[in-house]
Parts: sequence; structure tokens; C-alpha cells
Amino acid sequence: MSRALIIVDVQNDFCEGGSLAVEGGAAVAGAITEYVDANQQHFDHIVATQDWHIEPGSHFSDDPDMVDSWPPHCRARTKGAELHEDLDPEYIQAYFRKGQYTAAYSGFEGVLAPEDDVPSGDLKAGAAVSEAVEEDAIGLDDWLQSHDVEEVVVVGIATDFCVKATALDAVQAGYATTVIAELTAGIAEDLTETFAEMEDAGVEVERA
Repeated sequence: MSRALIIVDVQNDFCEGGSLAVEGGAAVAGAITEYVDANQQHFDHIVATQDWHIEPGSHFSDDPDMVDSWPPHCRARTKGAELHEDLDPEYIQAYFRKGQYTAAYSGFEGVLAPEDDVPSGDLKAGAAVSEAVEEDAIGLDDWLQSHDVEEVVVVGIATDFCVKATALDAVQAGYATTVIAELTAGIAEDLTETFAEMEDAGVEVERA
């Protein structure tokens, strides 16, 4: 049985100073790096997801409700879409990008980024991005299955949105799933209901 760590959306726009900052995001980036340094030998694979928006439609709004619509964030190939500098990518084997042309919360909606396409903030302000999502693109579930993964641990941002969605989809897909609470940062001040929802679905929530 293989075990994988899924690092969800630890990107500049979701950390302090970003366009959709989550309090504690930068601290979580550093904490995940420390965790990986100390525990990478316990994982067969480590992957990361990224919001990677090109034209996500109503997901972006000038008057967001902060539930289904949000301020523009993580535009493909901008600094905001990059991994936060405190997250060391040394052990990350693969990146899965989601939300190119629609809203996407779960990492299982992401597709594998080309190995030679290292995410970088090289898009000049106002420039357009055109990226086609290949019909045969490899999704996260396909990738995990091809690497014989049966157990996943989920960490990252935001606890009550993309972390939760990824963990719930992992359980639905048949993976033994754990979320490490202290390695996540949430939008809501009280995450009790979020953790309860995940546990009710079969996710093991590891608390400090």
C-alpha cells in the first residue's frame, strides 16, 4: 500500500498579502515544510494542488458573496498562483491545477501539470493566458491509482473549502483519508462544523 501527502493550494493569494488571504496561511506554509522535512520518509508520494484560474466565469465577482463567488485570485501564471515561498517544493513530485474555466474546490478536479512547466509568476500585468485542458489530461485520482496509493493525508488552505472538498472526494474515491488540522488554515474562525462534516463522511481528523 502506498501513502500520499496532498498539499492543497498553499499559494500566495491565499496567504497574508494575497488577494484572498486566509489568516495563518503563511504560518501553515512554513509548518507544512517542517512537517515534510521531518516526515517525508513516511510518504511514498507528495503532490500539491493549485488554483489555476484563466476564465472561471461567475467564480470571480466584483461583489463576491464569499461562498460561491470570490474576488479574483490565483490567475494562471501570476505571482498570486505561485506556491508560497515558505513552502519548500523539494519533495513535491507532481502538481495538479484546477479551476481553469470554472469554479473548482477539490484537488480531485485538478489535472496534472507538465513536468517541464514549473509554475512561475512570469505573466505581465494585463496579459492574457490561453491554456487548453487536454481531454486526456491526467487527474489526481488517476495519478494516485497509477501509483498504487490507498491512503492519503491532506493539508493546506483553506480548511473549510478546498481542504474539505479534497478530503471528502478522497473518501468518496475510496482512499483512507486523514486531515491534519494544525497543518490547515481556515476562513471561518470556528471550524468545528467543518471538522465534524469531514469526520461524519469518514475522514480522520488529526488534532494536536
